[in-house]
Amino acid sequence: MEDLKVNREYKSSIFAILFGSEEYKQNILDLYNALADTNYTNLDDLVYTTLEDAIYISVKNDVSFLIDENMALFEHQSTYNPNMPLRGLIYFSHLYQSYIEKCKDSIFGSKLIKIPTPYNGEDRKVADKKVLKLSDAFIHEDKTKGFEWTATMLKKRSIRRR
Repeated sequence: MEDLKVNREYKSSIFAILFGSEEYKQNILDLYNALADTNYTNLDDLVYTTLEDAIYISVKNDVSFLIDENMALFEHQSTYNPNMPLRGLIYFSHLYQSYIEKCKDSIFGSKLIKIPTPYNGEDRKVADKKVLKLSDAFIHEDKTKGFEWTATMLKKRSIRRR
């Protein structure tokens, strides 16, 4: 039997089209409302922040956006990826950098710059959910427990529309 090559980008591209384009903005708002247990209705409140190949590092994410001072990031994965917390940290770093560049205050100043809260999908009780932790990748145990970044992985069958 001949080995078939699977194009994993195909599913991801469809996800990005259905949830990441202005034409289908209602879809991502519906998905966010379902996962975050919210009821946003104004499409103008949602601002896309999706990364497209950052300058120094080839970084892309499927869909990210701001809504009500929350920064949400959604990635479609065909297979399990234990590196999602690390990827999320990198993505959010780039998203925050872009957000701060638009800010009039300097990060080196004495005034605290308020930033959007990252949304990680942990609000809902979902059966087919797994929380991946960045600290699982640390070579040495973080005895201070002072730094953690997580990614919440949901199986597609566990998402129910209300």
